[in-house]
Amino acid sequence: MTATLRTENDIAIVTMDDGKANAISLTMLDAVNACLDEAAGADVLVLTGRPDRFSAGFDLKFMAGAQPEDVRRLVSGGGKLAMRLFSWKQPVVIASTGHAIAMGAFLLLGGDTRISARGAYKVGANETVNGMTLPAFGTELPRARLNPMYLTEALVQARLYTPDEAVPVGWLDRVVEPGELMDAAMDEATRLKAISNGAYYRNKLLVRRPAIDAIMPTLEQSTV
Repeated sequence: MTATLRTENDIAIVTMDDGKANAISLTMLDAVNACLDEAAGADVLVLTGRPDRFSAGFDLKFMAGAQPEDVRRLVSGGGKLAMRLFSWKQPVVIASTGHAIAMGAFLLLGGDTRISARGAYKVGANETVNGMTLPAFGTELPRARLNPMYLTEALVQARLYTPDEAVPVGWLDRVVEPGELMDAAMDEATRLKAISNGAYYRNKLLVRRPAIDAIMPTLEQSTV
């Protein structure tokens, strides 16, 4: 399995683990979305990864050899997953276990509270380095969540940050020692559980509506 679900005190914990870099592949997308289908009734959602790897981004090996339609399907699927998190009805806590690069970083932006393990990890969007043009969700999600002062550095110049450096940029909210990560995430999930109500969801949508409206119509458009 590339993603698993367990529930603890009405908190759904989805763990991505492909045994490697947690690349976002079609298989990973299917697995995570299946877990989210099951998690829809929980009071809070926690998304995490495997040790040292939250997600290294899209499966570039697949993209290099795939047909354009399959690449489009993968990129669109990644955007849909990020937006599913971004507009999730209940609070979303992300416990980033390590590297969060490219699509992995965009998944961070779908969370409400993003907590990372401290370490020599890379966080950010390196599409420019790879000669890739960002899809709409790759610009509008950062525009909604990142510190505007860092948008050029973070997106155009493709700077990758350590977790501590990523906090003022806006990729993350907080950094803790690796052994404290899941406890911190569960403490935050428990705190948010008390306000996991209709007002939370309505206010989230009100705040995020401009980004949602800008991104959703683009997800079926060609990105290659």
